[in-house]
Amino acid sequence: MATPINHPVTNPKEGVTYLTQDEITSFLDDLDHNDDGYIDYAEVEAKLDAAHDELAPAGKVKPHHVISRRQKQSSSPPSDHTPSEKQTQPSSSSSSSSSPSSSSKDENRLRHEFLRSIMALPGSEPGTSSNPTADADARTHRIPRAAFAARVRAWKIPSLQQDAESEKSQRTFIQHLRLSRRLRAYWAVHGPEIAFLALVASSLAAFGVWQCVKYAATTTQYRAAFGWGVVMAKTCAGMLYPTFFFLILSMSRYVSTMLRRSYRVSRFVNWDLSQAFHINMSCLALALATLHAIGHLTGSFYHGSRPANQDAVAAVLGPDAVPRPYVEYVRSLPGFTGLTALGLFYLLALLSMPAVRRWNYEVFQLAHLLMYPIIGLMMAHGTAALLQWPMFGYFLAVPTLLILVERVVRVGTGFHKIRATLTVLDGETVEVAATIPSERMWKYRAGQYVFLQVPAISAFQWHPFTVSICKGREFRLHIKTDGNWTKRLRHLGGKGEGAAAATEIDVGINGPFGAPAQRFYDFNHSIIVGSGIGVTPFSGILADLQARDDEEHGAPTHSHQHRNHQHRHDSETTVVTEKKEVNGRKDSESTMPTAATAATAAATEAPDGNDPTKPPNPSEAFTFAPDYRRVDFHWTVRDRNYLLWIADLLNSVSRSQDWHRRHEGPSQHLDIRIATHVTQKRRNIVTHVYRWLLEMHRTEEHPESPLTGLLNPTHFGRPDFDAILDRHYEDMRRFRASKRMKANASGGAAVADSIADARKRTDRTTRSENRDARADGRGSTRGASGERRDVEEEEEELKVGVFYCGAPVVGEILADKCRQLTVRGRHDGSKIEYHFMIEVFG
Repeated sequence: MATPINHPVTNPKEGVTYLTQDEITSFLDDLDHNDDGYIDYAEVEAKLDAAHDELAPAGKVKPHHVISRRQKQSSSPPSDHTPSEKQTQPSSSSSSSSSPSSSSKDENRLRHEFLRSIMALPGSEPGTSSNPTADADARTHRIPRAAFAARVRAWKIPSLQQDAESEKSQRTFIQHLRLSRRLRAYWAVHGPEIAFLALVASSLAAFGVWQCVKYAATTTQYRAAFGWGVVMAKTCAGMLYPTFFFLILSMSRYVSTMLRRSYRVSRFVNWDLSQAFHINMSCLALALATLHAIGHLTGSFYHGSRPANQDAVAAVLGPDAVPRPYVEYVRSLPGFTGLTALGLFYLLALLSMPAVRRWNYEVFQLAHLLMYPIIGLMMAHGTAALLQWPMFGYFLAVPTLLILVERVVRVGTGFHKIRATLTVLDGETVEVAATIPSERMWKYRAGQYVFLQVPAISAFQWHPFTVSICKGREFRLHIKTDGNWTKRLRHLGGKGEGAAAATEIDVGINGPFGAPAQRFYDFNHSIIVGSGIGVTPFSGILADLQARDDEEHGAPTHSHQHRNHQHRHDSETTVVTEKKEVNGRKDSESTMPTAATAATAAATEAPDGNDPTKPPNPSEAFTFAPDYRRVDFHWTVRDRNYLLWIADLLNSVSRSQDWHRRHEGPSQHLDIRIATHVTQKRRNIVTHVYRWLLEMHRTEEHPESPLTGLLNPTHFGRPDFDAILDRHYEDMRRFRASKRMKANASGGAAVADSIADARKRTDRTTRSENRDARADGRGSTRGASGERRDVEEEEEELKVGVFYCGAPVVGEILADKCRQLTVRGRHDGSKIEYHFMIEVFG
């Protein structure tokens, strides 16, 4: 089947194994249900309907244009289906109107264009819609099995066996490494988290042992007066000191935001797991507090109230404290404050259960206000100084002050309403756009998150959402409406969709907080690997990068982006800046992706990987922009439906990239290469083949994939990151060699002689500032100083940042591969370094 784009799987250098003869035979056997030795139109259409039922289950997601099931239309000729096949059609089709709408006609036309392309019939090209007579002729067309098998081989569809082999290879990759490499890869992913947990555990153990030794062995008078209970209670109290310190500190958004700015601290303390850490520490604190109370109530209070122990109690508490009955211990300041705090702690825990949170989020949030009286009671708990000086309050003071400041600020921002625009993008996504007032000092960046309050829904509920796009003080949030609160937010937007149906609402904004991938802007070359919802902050960074590039170097016009009927996010990343005609093409021409993606073109022209000294192709030298930045974006999901919620955002980036590629050529400033991967297995060969045919079927009218709705290519199966990083390394060697050729040609011998002196005068701070300037897209002034900087930079290491969010096993593979590529860069003289950084978004 001829496809309008060259999908990466059709490139032989991608290492793809295509359908085997056995798989082709199985596919033909399934198509040729009447076993007459021919494949006819009706059989191909019937299998498309069967594949549709599996790829787009009814009621889950709106199908795209090609995979819609056939519907009866008055203009269509009778079908050649058997009665059993007709019964498989949905009941809605039988009751459809005799004069179908124009949209139904259009869907039917597109559907038959796709089917004709499979059968190699006239009318498969876009815009060549045939008449009813031609449709009837098409339905009678059939192809011998042998001829159809040749067509299947020409489609170059990956084999199902390759998917199984890739999955097995990924599963056993780490197991086949030698122990040292395996441990190094494991530590790269889990090490900092293990070290932090070890710090927390050691602090708890240290304070617990200190109190245990003090009351059990060092000072025997305590045990003589109060028995075993005081040892148990004080040991638990010692462990409670650091437990509550970490518990309250984990609630501070400001602390996490400030400390995130240090990558080393962020690797050591995984702030993105603060919620899970907070829950675990709360459970531990409740258990220790319960044991502390048991130790006193059944141990020290009981022993201290016995008449035989009154002399020992007097020796500890003083002669005025005896005789002291059991009830006096309970009524005392430590007894009353301790029991009250414990009761409130249990109430807070019950109201924080997942069932309560799902039932009423406001109850869950209001219940957490109980923490303030609990903290106050705990501070007062030891002020009587009966057994030791009151130290608990000192552990609670600093984190409690931070939390109080944050909550006061949040309450204040709740009263300070901001006017925002709510736009319903589709049935599952809404957009909130707002401008932050100038009096707020914090700078917003894409990838951070804010707490959003909508008074029309609730004055008490604040929910965190990631900033998708940010330009100055204008930012946008893209919210998936899959919860109770978010569904109510969607209803505020009314029934219409798009900018024309936007609704003005009042919101409260508290933030920004966090800074995922803080080091992202430290690298001019980055690889992003994410899975599921965790990729959201990175998608925001991509959109922000593209928006800045569009603003600085031009972009498709707003109306131009509407040509492809993808209207929902177009205006957010473009500015109306027309450019002159380049290479004989105007801005009004098609935005359809070029014949080969940039990734495929780079891989095709890369130098031989076995010869690290081989220079780049002379025709490709000097083609990179001075401020060239490359970002490879790999997103892995289980099912193609999970791609839909940010499809418009990714398509907006893809359209801008295609525009820059056509107008700037190989000298584009920002090079974003998006690759999505669907890992769900398809064991049925027919569904597997149709899935790939739909993915590769692109037209100028519909350049997006009929299956995923994305402009970028989608791979089915687990990604082979070993091969992906190898190809990236070869691209970087090509880029490095090209830059060196340009620097040597422009700098000359005089510039080369000055490198040593220049490097001595340039400290690490200056180099960091230069990299930040390039990251911000400020560019550089050319001339003698620019040429000298070119040569100087090419003598330094070329650093690639690899950011990962997903399953630990893939992280270990990436960590090991990054280290191997860095070693390779040292050996072949390219000085390419791959820095692996794991990001976990809770």
